[in-house]
Amino acid sequence: MPHRLGFSAAALVLACACLWWLAWLLARAAGLAWPWAVPPGLAHGLLFGFGFMPLFFAGFLFTAGPKWLRVAPLPARALRVPVGLQTLGWLVFMPGVHGHAWLAAFGIALAALAWLRLVGRLAGLLRRSAAPGRVHLRLIAAASWLGGALQLAAAAALAAGRDDIARAVLQLGLWGFVAPVFVTALHRMLPVFDDDVAPRLAARAPHWLLATLLALCLLQGLFALAEPWPALRIGVDGAAALLLLALAARWLRLQGGARLRLIVMLQAGIVWLAAAFALAALGLPRAAQHAFAAGFLATMMMAMVTRVASGQAGRSIAADGPAWALFVVLQAAALLRVAAALAGEPSLVLVLAAVLFALAMLGWAARLWAWQRPRRGG
Repeated sequence: MPHRLGFSAAALVLACACLWWLAWLLARAAGLAWPWAVPPGLAHGLLFGFGFMPLFFAGFLFTAGPKWLRVAPLPARALRVPVGLQTLGWLVFMPGVHGHAWLAAFGIALAALAWLRLVGRLAGLLRRSAAPGRVHLRLIAAASWLGGALQLAAAAALAAGRDDIARAVLQLGLWGFVAPVFVTALHRMLPVFDDDVAPRLAARAPHWLLATLLALCLLQGLFALAEPWPALRIGVDGAAALLLLALAARWLRLQGGARLRLIVMLQAGIVWLAAAFALAALGLPRAAQHAFAAGFLATMMMAMVTRVASGQAGRSIAADGPAWALFVVLQAAALLRVAAALAGEPSLVLVLAAVLFALAMLGWAARLWAWQRPRRGG
């Protein structure tokens, strides 16, 4: 089944990434030098931004996508080769960043080409579909094509020794690919935003909120390339933070309070995105970056994938006790990472944040592997 294939591969890359980064932080704290062919911060960003996220997307899209499009799903065997090559590419990338930048670039390029093959499969499902309301998957497909192109650009930049270009490409990828996929999927899965926020506007433009959120994400990518006038950034990012906080509060009210843990997990993701915009408006880019990545992206990944994986495994409760405990540990890790950015990144706080993040992700990955094992007769 596609979700078993994609989620299992993603969990493998995620577990390796967490252990690798934690080992580096511990070695640095102990005064042990590691060789780096790619700067550690850039290597970390590329792996955590482009590595396991697309694999989780693949498991999700080829499970939920055919249902949304009302077409026959693809068998998992049609996805095995691109998923396997994508996984291999990132497992090659990790030693490459310590050995030679060309090897790291080859790993990214292999993963990018494999991802583009998967996006082509998704585009095929879209062409076969006559279902109404395909706008969400069309937007996701467009962002995914861009994500593949940006990964190839990152590979070319590493091979050419242009770390500055690779960093810019990474920012464009986070805000132009990863964030739009999450925002669009959330809007499609939980259409509670447009009903009463602005009824007259929603009647004329049903997807006004989705368009607004996507535009805000793309603006952040552009802001990362060229720092705008401070007044413009304060205005845009401040307004975005207020909008997201208002949406989270309305969502909580519509749900009758925080009774369902999965709803709380998704709401926490929205609050983290609001925090990222607020910190950016205050001129704190490092803290904003980690509120976005460790807070928003990681929280939404855990919530959405847990919901799909548990449902496909026949479990009626997605956010059970263990899942909730892992979520709490993840929130503590994200808070510590943002606090470290605000405090000048002291080594002890960074290590503690990485330990908590690894505990949350490794525990979660172990649960995913257990859920993805085929049941008897399944």
